[in-house]
Amino acid sequence: MPTLLASLLKHDIGHLRIVAGLWGLELESNETDSAREELSASLLDLELAGEILETLSPTIRAALDALITKDGRIPWAEFTRKFGDIREMGAGKRDRERPHLRPASTAEALFYRGFLARAFFDTPNGAQEFAYIPDDLLALISRRDTEPQRENATASLRDSVADEALGRPASPGERGQEILASDHILDDAATLLAALRMGRSDWQSDLRLTELLAAAKLIKKNIPQADAVRKFLEVPRDEALHLLTDAWTESNTFNELRQAPNLICEGEWTNQPQETREFLLNLLDAIPEGKWWSLSAFIRDVKQKYADFQRPAGDYDSWFIKRASDGQFLRGFAYWDEVDGALIRYFITNILHWLGQVDLAFAEGSSVPTSFRIAISDSRKSSIEKEKLHIASNGKITAPRFTPRVVRYQLARFCEWDEEKADEYHYHVTPHSLTKAKEQGLKVEHLLALLAKHSDAGIPPVFVKALKRWEVSGTEARVETQVVLRVSRPEVLEEMRKSKAAKYLGEILGPTTVVVKSGAIQKVMEALTELGLLAEVESRKDER
Repeated sequence: MPTLLASLLKHDIGHLRIVAGLWGLELESNETDSAREELSASLLDLELAGEILETLSPTIRAALDALITKDGRIPWAEFTRKFGDIREMGAGKRDRERPHLRPASTAEALFYRGFLARAFFDTPNGAQEFAYIPDDLLALISRRDTEPQRENATASLRDSVADEALGRPASPGERGQEILASDHILDDAATLLAALRMGRSDWQSDLRLTELLAAAKLIKKNIPQADAVRKFLEVPRDEALHLLTDAWTESNTFNELRQAPNLICEGEWTNQPQETREFLLNLLDAIPEGKWWSLSAFIRDVKQKYADFQRPAGDYDSWFIKRASDGQFLRGFAYWDEVDGALIRYFITNILHWLGQVDLAFAEGSSVPTSFRIAISDSRKSSIEKEKLHIASNGKITAPRFTPRVVRYQLARFCEWDEEKADEYHYHVTPHSLTKAKEQGLKVEHLLALLAKHSDAGIPPVFVKALKRWEVSGTEARVETQVVLRVSRPEVLEEMRKSKAAKYLGEILGPTTVVVKSGAIQKVMEALTELGLLAEVESRKDER
C-alpha cells in the first residue's frame, strides 16, 4: 500500500493543516510539498502516534482496528457501509464548514486525522477501490499495539470470524413440515439424457439440469456423450451423485445468479459463480450437520459481515438485474435482499436441496422454507438399483424409481412416455415408438433382451408375439378418428352427393352415413342449410 507521504500527495495545504491541527501540530512551511513532508515525518513519530491513538473514541478505534485486522485495507463500499462515508466538498466549502470539527461519520473522523486514505488497487478480479491505512503508518500502529493483550484479542477475532457459524439455530416456530433431501436428481438426469438422445424437442428440460450435465461433460451442445453417459448411468447412485456435485462445485458456467427465480439478468456484465459458490459453501461448513438452522438469520448475518460476497469491487450499480414481476431495475445496495439475499436463499433451498445436501422445513402457514439442515453424510447413502420392470400384455411397462438407470434410459428409447406417478415411470410401446427406435439403429430383439433380463415376471407371450409380428410386417392395423355424417334417409345423402358439398365428402360407410373430410365440417353444415336441412354436431369423449 502507499506510504503516508504518497497518500497525502493529492491534498492541498488546507487539508494538511487540518490533519496537523488534530494531531496538536503546527506546520512551519507554507509551501505544499515541504508541508507535506513535514507532516508525514511528524505523524510517523512513535511516541506522538501512541498519544493520538489513546485519544481516539472507542467507535473510531473500532473502525481503525477493523482495518488493522484486514491487514490495513477493506473494500471501500464495505468499509463505508459499516463506518459511514466521507462527504465530498471542495477546499472553499471545507474551509467554511470545517467538517473535521463535526465529522458526519467514523470514516470522516479517521480521514481528517490522516489514518484513512482511499485508492484503487489491483486484485485478481480487476481494479478495486479500497479504504486503507498508509503502509508506514500501519507499521507504526502495529509496533505500538504489540502488547500481548491486543495481540491475543486480534487473533481471537480472526479465529471467531473463520470458525463462527453465521445465524442461529432454528426456533420451534421456524420448523414445521419437513422435506428431506433426496437423490431424485439422478432419475431426472437419466430422463433428460434419454430425451436428448431421442431428439425430443417436446421435452421440457430444466435449465439447472441442462447446465449441470454440460458441466459434468455428459452433454455437449445438448448432445449426449455416449461413453460419459454410459459410465454415469452404470455407476452406483452415490458415485453418480458425487460426480454431479463435483462438477457443480468446480463449474464456472453453472450460474446460480442467472438462474434465480424472480430475477432477470441483462447486459454484458459478468459475475464469478464458482468463487461465490466456494465462499458460501465455506460459510455453510461452519454449521453443525444435522442441526436445524434459521434461514433468515443466516442471510441476515451474511449481509452484516460479508455483504459483498459476490461483488469483489463492492459494485452495486453496473449489474443490470430486473425484478421479473414488474421490470424494476434492482441497482444499488438498497436492493441487497432482493438480489444477493435472494441468491443465498436460492442457493440453499433450491440448488443444495436439489443436490441432496440440505433438508428443508416450512413454518406453519409459510409457502417458502424457513429453516434448513445440512444433511448428515451417513443419511445420504443412496439406495441400490435392483427393482424390476413390470410388463403388461397391452404393451404398458412400469419402471420403479430404483430400476437401474441405464435400463430405464434404454427402455425410454423404445417407448412412448406416460406420466410419472408415485416414484414410478410409465411407458408404452407403439408402432411409432418402435419406428423411432429403428431409426436410431435399435431393433426389437434388443428390446426383448432388455425386458427379459429386467422384468419381474417375464414378458407376456402375447406382447412378444406382437413385437415380433411388427418387426416382420410393420403396422397391420390402424385406429383413426374421423368425422361421420349421419342422415335420416338415403335420399338426403344422395341429394348431398349431387350438391356442391360433394367435394367435402369422403368414403361412403352405408346408405345414410359418409365420412366428412378433415376440416370440412363447417362447409358441410352450410351446404345442408342451403338444402333446407338443419344439422347438429354431436361430440363424444374418447373411449380408452
